[in-house]
This record gives sequence, C-alpha cells and structure tokens, in this order.
Amino acid sequence: MRTYHITGKQLVALALLTAIFASSAVVFYNKFGPALLGRLAGAKVERGSETAVKGITDPSVATDERNNSEVYQAMSPGVVNITSTTYVQDWFSVYPQQGTGSGSIIDKEGHILTNYHVVEKAQKLDVALANNNHYPATIVGVDRDNDLAVIKINAPRENLTSIPLGGSKDLFVGQKVLAIGNPFGFDRTLTTGIVSGLARPLRSEFTGRLIEGVIQTDASINPGNSGGPLLDSHGRMVGINTMIYSPTGASVGIGFAVPVETAKHVIPDILAHGRVRRPRLGVASYQLNSRLADALDLPVQQGMMVSQVERGSAADQAGIRGGTQPVQVGNQIIYIGGDVITSIDGQPVPTRDDLDRILNGKNIGDHVQVELMRNGRRMKLDVELTELPSAARQRD
Repeated sequence: MRTYHITGKQLVALALLTAIFASSAVVFYNKFGPALLGRLAGAKVERGSETAVKGITDPSVATDERNNSEVYQAMSPGVVNITSTTYVQDWFSVYPQQGTGSGSIIDKEGHILTNYHVVEKAQKLDVALANNNHYPATIVGVDRDNDLAVIKINAPRENLTSIPLGGSKDLFVGQKVLAIGNPFGFDRTLTTGIVSGLARPLRSEFTGRLIEGVIQTDASINPGNSGGPLLDSHGRMVGINTMIYSPTGASVGIGFAVPVETAKHVIPDILAHGRVRRPRLGVASYQLNSRLADALDLPVQQGMMVSQVERGSAADQAGIRGGTQPVQVGNQIIYIGGDVITSIDGQPVPTRDDLDRILNGKNIGDHVQVELMRNGRRMKLDVELTELPSAARQRD
C-alpha cells in the first residue's frame, strides 16, 4: 500500500480550503436551501417570495409575534397619514371640512397609493410621514372604477420608505395578513388577521362598476385605515384597504381590500397619462330579460340592449346601432329598436358586469368580435377597442 506524506503547509492549506467550502455551503443553503427543499417536497413557491424584505425573517422559521414586529418595523415607515381639506360655504362664511386616510409610499419619487375616496373633492392634501414631517401633496391620477388614486409629495429620498407590491393571485383563505393604517387618527396602527374570503363582489360607489377580486379580511379596519396596505407575512402589499361592512361604523371583522394586482395594472397608466386608459365600446345599454324580450318580440332572451352609441366611440366606428324609440322602464328612459349584444369573442354578456369583465381584460387597440342581433338577424362585427372620447370619459 502506497503511503502519502502531508507537509505542515499542505495541512494548513487543506484546512483553509475546507473552511472556505463549508462557509460557502452555509451561505448557499441559507439563500436557496429552504426553497429547494420546498420544491423537492412538492411545496408551491409563493409569487414574489424570491424578493426578501430587509429586516424580516423567513416567516416559516419565525414566531408569529416576531413576524408581526418585524413586518411593522420594516413597513410602517412607508405608511403615511393623509389629511384632505375641502372648503364649504354657508350663508355666513367659508369653513374647512377635513377627512383622514392612509396611503403607501410606492417609490423614491414620492408617489403614494391610496383610495380615491380619501382624496375625492380635496382642495388641499397634507401628508404626514412616520418622522412627523408634513408635505403638501398633488393628485397624479385616479381610478374611480376601482377606488384607487396616486398622489405625490416632494420629500427627500432618504425619508421615503417604499412598500413593495406583492401578488394577490395566489392568496388563499386562512392566509395571514397584516394591516397598517391610521384608524381614527391613531398613526400607524397595526392589526392582524387572515384572508376571510376571495373574489367578493364589491361595487364602486362612484361608477357602479364591479371591483373584481376583492379580498375579505378579519384584520380590524376602521375609518382612517382606507388607502393603507394589507400586507402578507413577508411585508409585501397584497391589497389596499378600502371599506368595511358594519352596522355600527366600526370594525366587526368584515373588511375589504382592493387586490394589489388591480393596482399594479393601473399604476403605470396613472403615472404615464394621469388617468387609467380603458378600452370601452362606448354604448349605453340595458340588460335584457325574458319578460322584456317577450314584450319587444325579440328572438333572444339574454344580452345587452344598445340604447345609445357615443359619437366617435369604438362602437360608433364599427357600426353598432342604438335605439330610436324612447320608452320608460321603471324610472329610466331607454331607447329600443337598436342592436342587442349577445357575446364578445364568444363569451356571453347577459349583464353589464360580464361586459365590463371582458373589456377589462383587453387593451386599447385590440380587436374583438361582437356578436349581436339586429332586426332578427344574427351578425358579427369586428370592433377595434378605443378609449371613450374625452367628453364621454368625464361622464363615464
């Protein structure tokens, strides 16, 4: 048997090489080990979990109390207190009315995401940061359909802590969430809870359109929380706290948040154009039902009756026709005799919500196939989707 002799220098070099390898292995495991083990075990990787927030320990190895504290310490500096002021005139004087809400800093340029109803009709906006510095704010743009708004302050970048936008597509009922806001003016209050429900039907009080994918939570949300972030245990925003259901006006454990995916969809448009550019057909329509279809002797029982067509809109350019004969249905005047839209791209549109849902998944410039009934004949029209004309947008 051959014998190998190792010198003292070689022994020191070998020990040093072994130490370097061991430390590298530890670093590699700390960074990638849990994810690799999870995948080998069949675990689902959470969207956005690759981006860790500094100061927050992996929730799978931290106690709940520690996670609550770390998320709060890391994210609360990014939550602002918004005071809106409107001036009201009575017979004798002009006096201010104030409301408060919350918001989340989303970048180092000073953009803040909040609810539309927090800044609605505001003539003056004041934003208080966690360091108690106050800054005037301007409205960059709003999305009334989804009760969202982006405002901006001019503050030193080093004073701005931004809250990362996570994902809401993979949320599940029972998942832990945390809310930070300013309920009743109490700055940066933390409440915790779970996701109580998903895709709850919530309708915009401003436009009447359905806000899709709304998150229900039992984390306490009260007046003043509006516009603040709903966070996951990694400290990422998954929703924007919007409203509560309560017979008393205070939290009873039923709160609602607009999903962050909606915000991620509209923020780029607001920053670039000052508004959300949405494709619209440009029609005033009325939901058809069997009784109305029988009364009008229509060959279809479901669809959207086109009452009027906005001049210059996508529908107008494609040749969709509105009604000509005014009739009163309940307390509403509609025009009958126009087209009845039955489907778009093969998807039935029995209600206005169905019509909006299909169009919300499209972009300006997309072409859609609109199937309709006209004078008893089934037709298909190719429609290039556009924004509404500016005058119509103001009414929409």
